[in-house]
Amino acid sequence: MTSSTPPAALPGNPYGAPGGDRYVPGVPTTNSHHPIDGAAYRAAPALDELHSTAQRIAANVEKVLVGKPEVVRIALVTLLAEGHLLVEDVPGVGKTSLAKALARSIDCTVSRIQFTPDLLPSDVTGVSIFNRQTNDFEFRPGPVFANIVVGDEINRASPKTQSALLECMEEQQVTVDTQTYRLQAPFMVIATQNPIEMEGTYALPEAQRDRFTTRVSIGYPDPNAELAMVDEHAGADPLAALQPVSEAAQIISLIETVRRVELSADVRRYAVELVSATRRLPEIRIGASPRSTLHLVRASRAQAALAGRDFVVPDDIHAVAIPVLAHRLVLTAEAQASRRSPADLIRSLVQRVPVPQGAHDPSTQWVTGVAPRRTR
Repeated sequence: MTSSTPPAALPGNPYGAPGGDRYVPGVPTTNSHHPIDGAAYRAAPALDELHSTAQRIAANVEKVLVGKPEVVRIALVTLLAEGHLLVEDVPGVGKTSLAKALARSIDCTVSRIQFTPDLLPSDVTGVSIFNRQTNDFEFRPGPVFANIVVGDEINRASPKTQSALLECMEEQQVTVDTQTYRLQAPFMVIATQNPIEMEGTYALPEAQRDRFTTRVSIGYPDPNAELAMVDEHAGADPLAALQPVSEAAQIISLIETVRRVELSADVRRYAVELVSATRRLPEIRIGASPRSTLHLVRASRAQAALAGRDFVVPDDIHAVAIPVLAHRLVLTAEAQASRRSPADLIRSLVQRVPVPQGAHDPSTQWVTGVAPRRTR
């Protein structure tokens, strides 16, 4: 990702990719493709709250991570999609700052795990300790028992320790000594990792990568953004002054709003076809899993909600396709030798897989890039 990407948020304007209806807080969509109806009026207050909360969180995070609005957008999409975020890049570009800024922007429980080669699975999940006073074992929860878990340099720990997060991330629970403990909602893992070519790193197993909803790379800032960072951050740590702008209960409410975003049968079929196409490419040894289809749909719903819409259009899927799918693909040796990247393959699939042009429901007419037309 580069600094030339369009801003994820502008003051007073919605998030999102082009092609969707412009959303004005408090005013339901009134164009010919989405006439005002009862559903639109009911959705408007919830979208108002989501829009304003997302703007506050984004502004808070951008106080720390300067000049990377696209990365902030993907982080917010992941949060609202009930997913987990993997931030991969070279040291010093703000991976941990992004994770900690997002965590501090929400008034909830936060824990941080520094992954090292000697870290044990019990250091993550917790351990049962014998209590002499009660003559029984009692469970001491590990740092994973928090709403937001920041895993710093996750690929510096062994795969055995990395696997401690598998059950937590997929099922939001922890099993220790045959006892299962539920994790409190909302639950999100924000992990950072260095490129696997760097010294002292372990590649994340495919099963681990597949549990991360999205992956982003921050990249180096442009000179203007780096100069602004020096001016603002050289004298003080911006994280120290960062205050929460939301709370856990509000995030749960926003997640419920995202779950109610409409997803037509044509858009669902399009998402399935896009993911299925990754399994037929000759350059790919292992394609995207069915889990990635679910993550793609959830992320597109969150993207639509951030754009102020209560329905998903193909542009929403396009906006999240690379962050959701690219890190799950395993290329063949020939593709790696020819320097093909998973992101390039996803871009080519987006251009080749036909976008839905007409709905099967006679009461709905699909127009590419805009909302379904609802007839009276």
